[in-house]
Amino acid sequence: MTVLDPRTGDTVSRIPITDSDACEDAIARARAAFPTWSCTPAAERAAALTAAAGAVRAATDELADLNERETGKLADDASGGVAAGAGTLGQYAELGPLHGGRSLQGGWGATDFMIPEPRGVVAVLTPWNDPVAVAAGLLGAALATGNTVVHKPSERCPRTGRRFAELIAEQLPPGVLEIVDGDGELGAQLASSEHVDVVAHVGSSATGRTIARSCAERGAKAVLENGGNDPLIVDAGVDPRWAAEQAATGAFANAGQICVSVERLYVVESVAAAFLDELVAEARVWGDRIGPLVDRAQRSLVHDHVADAVAKGARVLIGGAPRPGKGAFYPPTVLTDCTPEMALFCEETFGPVAPVRVVADFETALAEAAEDRYGLAATVLTADMAHAQQTWRVLPVGTVKINDVFGGAPGGASEPRRASGSGFGFGPELLDELTLIKVVHWAPPPR
Repeated sequence: MTVLDPRTGDTVSRIPITDSDACEDAIARARAAFPTWSCTPAAERAAALTAAAGAVRAATDELADLNERETGKLADDASGGVAAGAGTLGQYAELGPLHGGRSLQGGWGATDFMIPEPRGVVAVLTPWNDPVAVAAGLLGAALATGNTVVHKPSERCPRTGRRFAELIAEQLPPGVLEIVDGDGELGAQLASSEHVDVVAHVGSSATGRTIARSCAERGAKAVLENGGNDPLIVDAGVDPRWAAEQAATGAFANAGQICVSVERLYVVESVAAAFLDELVAEARVWGDRIGPLVDRAQRSLVHDHVADAVAKGARVLIGGAPRPGKGAFYPPTVLTDCTPEMALFCEETFGPVAPVRVVADFETALAEAAEDRYGLAATVLTADMAHAQQTWRVLPVGTVKINDVFGGAPGGASEPRRASGSGFGFGPELLDELTLIKVVHWAPPPR
């Protein structure tokens, strides 16, 4: 695998692909390590994760530099992702020993116990857009609950993902965390292996559907956090400048390459003109502070979506064409007169593009925002608390954000719906996803 620096086009990484036999060997080592690791006291597993979190913090500069060069992520964002990953490992080190079951009292002499047990071998397939922070959650929760893991980082940032996993594996017994390198073909092998009990995947919806089918056929568990097409509603009566700042952050941060980036905007007509002026001004500011897209293939996809919208009647207010020169840069782009038939509105673009649809009123915005096959997240900007209440009750998504496009409590959970996946991918609830409940009915023998 060859990875090019998306800023310059220069070669950054050349990583040998793990062949099929070596992948099976990695699965076998993880399965052989499972009986001992699953019986290791939870406090000892937690201590290993705590040590791993410390090792990751100590390697912040190394990991951030790798991430910058492989994906084009800005320095502060890359360092922030490492800090978030280390914090997540520490969080699961604390939560793991507290993860328990419950009991039910039947007759006076009998009790039913409901005990969580690790599922076995977990295949963890992680993305490139935040490779340390995202992987930390899945790896941390799987290891804290006594599972063993085979981890395949994204082929777009293989050195970043491998080095992060190595820092964790160095604190663990042999075989507990195995690392393999490859593209979708190797991921498919992991996802279809009869010796893998859980497939945890963060990535595209198309890949997620394939994994879901494979797991269903053999009775394995799938935990999927897949693509989104997140709407943002700008209600009447809000401050246009503040709303534009929120919208720009949602659409342009990390060059629009965040799972919960704003992908489509519905703006109530009474505030639309002022909002669009402010959003264009925000796009100019963001033009000086975003990095490139991950590679030229992603840039081509983004521009294809923009070109499709223009061909169908959308107007470009700013941006709209790839930057000349080396790398995979695309400018912050604002379009208006968008319609649901455009790829920008019905597919995940994953780039710094803010497509706007002006609607008559809040009710129209809410109805159109709900008409989508994805179900990851949504945002509403409103001063009307009745509208805020209506939004979170009506929109069929896993997370609704009111007046704050990013944020949320540390350790907060997220459960996507429909084409965006299934199962909790974060928070304490992820511990439940990666364990099975065994019910024990315990009664005394007859006297």
